[in-house]
Amino acid sequence: MEIDGRELRNALGRFATGVCIISTVSEAGEPMGLTANSFASVSLDPPLVLWSLQNNSDVFEVFSRPQHYAINVLAREHHEHSNRYAKKGDHLLDPAHFTPGQFGSPLINEALVSFECELHATHEGGDHLIIVGRVTAMHAREAGEPLLFYCGGYRHLG
Repeated sequence: MEIDGRELRNALGRFATGVCIISTVSEAGEPMGLTANSFASVSLDPPLVLWSLQNNSDVFEVFSRPQHYAINVLAREHHEHSNRYAKKGDHLLDPAHFTPGQFGSPLINEALVSFECELHATHEGGDHLIIVGRVTAMHAREAGEPLLFYCGGYRHLG
């Protein structure tokens, strides 16, 4: 049986996810951000997390191999950040949106949590590259609601 790509995408959209901005600094020294919802925990010991990067992304070269990057879990009020950094050609982070982390990776201001990561491994995964990072630092805010994505749109708790 062959799976229709559109039907598969719609079916996968029935799984509610959080929304993240993956952030790093390009080789040219520019702070860059990319919206993703493909974030997952891998291991507690050692502390590993993963995310997936589409092979035809316009910023594939920037995000496929940085030694340090951050995964910023967005809060409900970050939906405009999510929309902006999801657009092709609009990945340069606004200086008002972040502060540099320990290793220089941009940390999105008021994110629910930011995981500073060091590249651990990459794996081919069909039309995506699976990027595994070792968590080197975490920064969490005390409270807030997550930005959720479900069936092609943003959702809220309750």
